[in-house]
Amino acid sequence: MRTVGTVVRGIRTPIIKEDTNLKEAVIESLLKAQKEEGFSFHDRDIVAITEAVVAISDKNYVNVDTIASEIKEKFLGQEIGIVFPILSRNRFSLILKAIARGTKKIVMLLSYPSDEVGNPLFDEKELEKTAYDPRKDILTEEEYEKNFGNLVHPFTGINYVTFYRELVQKEGCEISFVFGNRPEIILDYTKNILTCDIHTREKTKRILRENGANLVYGLDDILTKSREGSGYNPTYGLLGSNKSTEERLKLFPKNGESLIQEIQAELYQKTGCKIEVMVYGDGAFKDPVGKIWELADPVVSPFYTKGLEGTPNELKLKYISDNQYDHLRGEELKQAIISAIQEKDKNLKGTMQSQGTTPRRYVDLIGSLCDLTSGSGDKGTPVVFVQGYFDNLKDE
Repeated sequence: MRTVGTVVRGIRTPIIKEDTNLKEAVIESLLKAQKEEGFSFHDRDIVAITEAVVAISDKNYVNVDTIASEIKEKFLGQEIGIVFPILSRNRFSLILKAIARGTKKIVMLLSYPSDEVGNPLFDEKELEKTAYDPRKDILTEEEYEKNFGNLVHPFTGINYVTFYRELVQKEGCEISFVFGNRPEIILDYTKNILTCDIHTREKTKRILRENGANLVYGLDDILTKSREGSGYNPTYGLLGSNKSTEERLKLFPKNGESLIQEIQAELYQKTGCKIEVMVYGDGAFKDPVGKIWELADPVVSPFYTKGLEGTPNELKLKYISDNQYDHLRGEELKQAIISAIQEKDKNLKGTMQSQGTTPRRYVDLIGSLCDLTSGSGDKGTPVVFVQGYFDNLKDE
C-alpha cells in the first residue's frame, strides 16, 4: 500500500526581474529540483507560479503620476468620495497617493470595525463598550476620534486614519472621513465616487447608481488600458496591485494565459506527462485568530489550464466508516472503502456521504495550499510543485 498522498514542494528559482525569461526559469528550476530530489513526474501533477513573478517578468508596472492622470481625467478634477478601501500600506497607500495627486478634496468612507478582508480599524471589543451599531450607525470623524482615535492595527501597529490623512495631505489634498457600512452614506458628501472594495464592488456600484450618484468608478475601471506605455490590467485594473517603490505599483498579471499554455506544452515534451499549470495570488482562507480573510486579490487564480477546472467529488471516509461500514475492521474495511470510492456517483452533491467535504473550486483550494507553501516573505520559492492532489485511497 502506498503510504504517501499529496506532496507539496516549494521550488527555488533565481530572483525574478523584469528581464527574466519566466518560462525558462520555471522549467529549469523544476527540472533541477527533480534531479536533486529524485522524484518522478506524473500526469495531473501541478506547477503553480505566484502572480507576483508573472507580473514582474511581464513588466506590468504603473507609476503614481500615470494613475493620477487617469483619476483627474475620469473625475474632471472634482472632489472624490472613496468608498470602502482596505487598510493596507502595501495594497492601497500608493493608490490613495495617486487619487490625492489627481484631485483637491477627498471624502473617505471607511467600514467599521474592520475592512472588507477583516483588517481591524479598531478592536471589535472596543466597539462593544459603546452604543454604536455598525449595521446602521454612522460615525463622524469627531465621534471616531473621541471613541477610537488612539487605537492601532494589532499586527502592523498603524493607525490607518492618521496614516491615510497624512499621506493625502502631503499631496496638497484635503481629506475628511466618515465611518459606516452602507455605501450610500457617501452620497451625503459627494456624488462622484470611486469604489475601492474588491469582492463586493459590483453590488456597491449598483447601490450608488440607484441612489443618485453622478460618477461611479471602481478600482477595476482604472488602468484597464495602457497609458503612454504603462502597465495595465484589462479585467481588474488596479485591483490586485502591490506597492513596488514609493512611486510605482506592480499590477495584477495580464498575460498569464500564454505563459501557462507554453509551460504545459514544454513540460510535456520534456517529461511525457500532462502537467497542469496555474498562476496564483492570495489564498482564500481566513485567519481564525486575527480574523483576516487573506484574499485581497480579486481572484485566487487568474490563469489555469483546463485540467484544474471543477470541484472535488469526494466521499467522507469518516462518515462511511462510522455508518455504512461500522462493523468492519482492518483490511476488510479498507477494501470496502476502496470499492465505495470506485463505485461512487459522479456527482455526490447533496448526499449524506459527502457531507463535511470541501465543495470549493480546485483552483481556490490549490491556490490556498500554494500560497501557504510559498509564503509572502523570504522563502525564495515562487513556484510550487504539487503531486498526488487528485489521488484518493484507491490509487496505489
